[in-house]
Amino acid sequence: MDIDQKYVDEISSEFQLWKLKMQQQPSVLNQTAKGIQHKINTLIPDKVHNVITKAIKEITRGVIFGAEYTTVSSFDPYTLAEAEYFIKKRIDFYSSSSAAEGAITGFGGFISGLADFPLWLSLKMKLLFEIANGYGYDVTDYKERLYILHIFQLTFSSQKHRNHVFETMENWEANIESLPADINEFDWKTFQLEYRDFIDLAKLIQLIPGVGAIAGAYVNHKYTKMLGRYAMNAYRLRLLKTNTNN
Repeated sequence: MDIDQKYVDEISSEFQLWKLKMQQQPSVLNQTAKGIQHKINTLIPDKVHNVITKAIKEITRGVIFGAEYTTVSSFDPYTLAEAEYFIKKRIDFYSSSSAAEGAITGFGGFISGLADFPLWLSLKMKLLFEIANGYGYDVTDYKERLYILHIFQLTFSSQKHRNHVFETMENWEANIESLPADINEFDWKTFQLEYRDFIDLAKLIQLIPGVGAIAGAYVNHKYTKMLGRYAMNAYRLRLLKTNTNN
């Protein structure tokens, strides 16, 4: 893929601001909110945590290792600008699809709202696979699927955990060998706690009949779009570093 310096200059400001955001220290508000969520989590029995962790693990693993996700059609962009034009279109598509899904599942209240979790998760993971493919990365490679999991964590985590994840991703090639060789060894409990804590409040409103449809559409659209932008910058992080080194 040709990485035109003129285009790199155009996206430089956005990319650098994103990097600063990934590295900034947790604010007082962020730390307070996380502290409250931690206290709430300590009140929940380990058996409940184990059940939720297993559910998220199985759903995420099923999605990320499903044949329909690892066999994304080939896309071979000539330039980085061309790749990102395609990717932005896919982000818009999945953001709209997620909004529609959130509105439908939120309309029925608590019961239908529960269906939002696996459906929205599937859409988000599918988006990440298409973005990786758009940048020319082989999503059948286990290491690339691990990178996708890290992008997901980077987006849906507290600032403190985001700092830790970004540090790993910033030096991906050096750190990849120290990551779990078996997906079962992945830290699923932290994965699900960070994800739940990040979206809990917003998604609780979705469980209210009627109002839930509006909340579901808004939250799903907002966070799917956010996931897409984070993913773009996460792949820029690797591509631009490789380009500089060459």
